[in-house]
Amino acid sequence: MSEDSDEHDHGHHDPERETFSHDPIGHAEVEAGMTVGELADEYGEVGLGGAALHEAVDVTEAMFDDDVTVFFGLAGAMVPTGMRRIVSDLIRDGYIDVLVTTGANLTHDSIEAIGGKHHHGCVTPEGKTEREHDETLREEGVDRIYNVYLPQEYFATFESHLREEVFPVLEAECEEDGPVSIQRLTEELGRANADVNERDDVDEDAGIAAAAFECDVPIYCPAVQDSVLGLQAWMYSQTSPFTLDALSDMSPLTDIAFEADEAGAFLVGGGVPKNFTLQTMLVTPDAYDYAVQITMDPKQTGGLSGATLDEARSWGKLETDAENVSIYSDASIAFPLVVAAARERLEG
Repeated sequence: MSEDSDEHDHGHHDPERETFSHDPIGHAEVEAGMTVGELADEYGEVGLGGAALHEAVDVTEAMFDDDVTVFFGLAGAMVPTGMRRIVSDLIRDGYIDVLVTTGANLTHDSIEAIGGKHHHGCVTPEGKTEREHDETLREEGVDRIYNVYLPQEYFATFESHLREEVFPVLEAECEEDGPVSIQRLTEELGRANADVNERDDVDEDAGIAAAAFECDVPIYCPAVQDSVLGLQAWMYSQTSPFTLDALSDMSPLTDIAFEADEAGAFLVGGGVPKNFTLQTMLVTPDAYDYAVQITMDPKQTGGLSGATLDEARSWGKLETDAENVSIYSDASIAFPLVVAAARERLEG
């Protein structure tokens, strides 16, 4: 027998392995009648994305504490695909202190607030190619967001809403004091959405911008030009004194970050809302203590949307000891689960 045979004896190993602790995978139990919180606990037994979702519930529960200032980034098509009420409820129930989102989400939020609706659709009907289907939708005046439809006439209704209820107020302020901030635009949009929703007895909830207005939660929309809301604002500015000052949002936003005892970032999707939320900490002495992101973008491309939160730590956007987790999943699946489970724990 070779004198080094013991080195290859697979029946004996060093019990003090540096890269291993005895934490065996369990097997999730799923039963009729269990709560979302109980299901999230079962995810803690498993591997892959289920383990990440379980960890995200833990971090979200800690982040939603009263002493943590929560910056919430909302990208993607979250409003037209049905995530609107989750966000507005989080605002009304005090879980969001700052909202950073896209002009598109605010556009679709407003359309629902004033009586428009998005509809279930399909990607490719039987017997048609995707291109043929979209050519038909164009002829019929219907816009498609994957499997969601929006009749184009609602954009005309939205334009009238802005021109009658929102822009004139801001135009008067511009005449008196000069350009208004984008946050002031989103605030006035929320007021108008709430007023019209109540006045016209709209069946749907008044929505995200209205909830933020009612609860004094600021909404920042750093890429507002990249949306129908932005296009309408630009067109209105061509024939009136109304104009926006993008830089004026920076001081109040950084003031909130400076004054936070602890801060958390909850990021749904990537893009501008993610970066704008994270970069806020670059001009403060501290950084985020908690962070959760839900994305489907890979990190290997170097893009911001897929960048890990650990990478954000290298920039000083997260504290070195921050609790953070990334979930790689369709947000329309993971976002409701994480929020429901965290709220169940917090509210019993």
